[in-house]
Amino acid sequence: MTTTTNPVKRSQARASTEAYAGREWAVARPWQTNFALLMIGTALFFLTRQLVSEYHHYTIGFSGVSGWSCILYLAAAFLILTQPVDRFTFPLILSVAIACRLVALFAEPYLSTDIYRYVWDGVVQHAHVSPYRYVPGDSVLSFLRVPNQYVFDHINRRDYAHTIYPPAAQMLFYLITWVSPTVLFMKTVMVLFEGVTMYALVALLHHLGVRREQTLLYAWCPILIWEIAGSGHLDSPAMAFIALALLARYRKQSILTGLFLGIAILLKLYPLVLFPALYRRGDYKMPTAVAAVIVFGYGVYASVGTLVFGFLGGYVKEEGMATGTRYFLLELAQRIPGMHDLSTTTYFFFCGAVFAAILWWCWRVAFKQEAEDAGSATYASSSLRQFRGTRPGDAAFLAPAFSLAGALMMLFSPHYAWYIIWLVPFFTLMPNLPILAYVLGFFYLYTTALAVPGPKMFFANEILYASVLAAFLLQIVFRRWPVHRTLFVQPTQVSDPL
Repeated sequence: MTTTTNPVKRSQARASTEAYAGREWAVARPWQTNFALLMIGTALFFLTRQLVSEYHHYTIGFSGVSGWSCILYLAAAFLILTQPVDRFTFPLILSVAIACRLVALFAEPYLSTDIYRYVWDGVVQHAHVSPYRYVPGDSVLSFLRVPNQYVFDHINRRDYAHTIYPPAAQMLFYLITWVSPTVLFMKTVMVLFEGVTMYALVALLHHLGVRREQTLLYAWCPILIWEIAGSGHLDSPAMAFIALALLARYRKQSILTGLFLGIAILLKLYPLVLFPALYRRGDYKMPTAVAAVIVFGYGVYASVGTLVFGFLGGYVKEEGMATGTRYFLLELAQRIPGMHDLSTTTYFFFCGAVFAAILWWCWRVAFKQEAEDAGSATYASSSLRQFRGTRPGDAAFLAPAFSLAGALMMLFSPHYAWYIIWLVPFFTLMPNLPILAYVLGFFYLYTTALAVPGPKMFFANEILYASVLAAFLLQIVFRRWPVHRTLFVQPTQVSDPL
């Protein structure tokens, strides 16, 4: 980070430098941290090139690329969380992140074809036709095929599925294709939204008193490079507006919080689960803004009636959400003797109980925050303790929000990697072992031969959930006996001068 003219901070930085100078050999100096990060970043860059090569030339396989990427990411995360940095570290982090994304950006999407539907929906709207009214293969839209044949040929479910993407997503597709109806430009915009996410994360980390270099946890996360720069998934703008909503909530900007959260909901729907955590008791502006955005969004496309919900119902059936075949924890429970007949309804009640407990926590946090605002109490959530110090009470909502997002993913066990990437911004703000194990474990396992629906995928989930449980228990041990505090020197908030 940049140096400051503030004499207090300058003295803190000088004291920090002197402290590091007297430490044992295991503690790096800032230039050593930067050199190590440069080596790791260079390796990540070449692994990204290898990823693109794997599209057409099988060499080490996708699991080989993902596995080594996870190892390098863990090494970089360890360095940035435990070692000193200087003003050159953040530019280095950004440079590597941009370089890796540029490599994947200019390659044709290979691991997912969803982006072709994005472009098609935008093209259809420019023809003054609602994207919800017809499936792409309908003869009514045949006049759009010839000028967009390449896009049309790659659309999945084009002959039976209406678009599933909500109104804000459709408006975004319209704007992007108005500039350029190409896959490359669509991917470019999705990557640019990551810049918005980074801005919000840097601002939040600043408010929390954490150095901005911790954004490496987001910027270098390999699953984001694969799913956003590589496949151009819509989850990128959803993450951007979620991050902006978190920032606005921290700043107690009720209308902006509701506006950003409402847009995020109309992009991917699942951010709705964050509403209880971002709501402040007695605040009518935030929910009103959310409701207004949703009503406006669906109102714009209301001419098609119930078709405005698109393929949502069909997707629920196709993915086994209604029958319960989708849910790993339910299937695991059904394999326990005496529980073979456990119903999907019972599992939904269990999920409801889990969310009810988290909601109760949200209300407790809201109540204590309200008391703090009134000056009658001082509150700082213990869940926000990270390595040292305590986060400001204004950020107490982050832990419940993170819990709601994590619970949703764990309970509903998604089958696609891009569904879980919205956990990465939360992980960047509050690093913890269980989510690290979940994100990286999911990323790796679903690039192996186990990523096949059926017994193989069940076994993959057994490994994944066992790893998360082990990481959870290990984190409890670390909190009870913080050995890591004595083994590794924790970085100061003020960046060390060069």
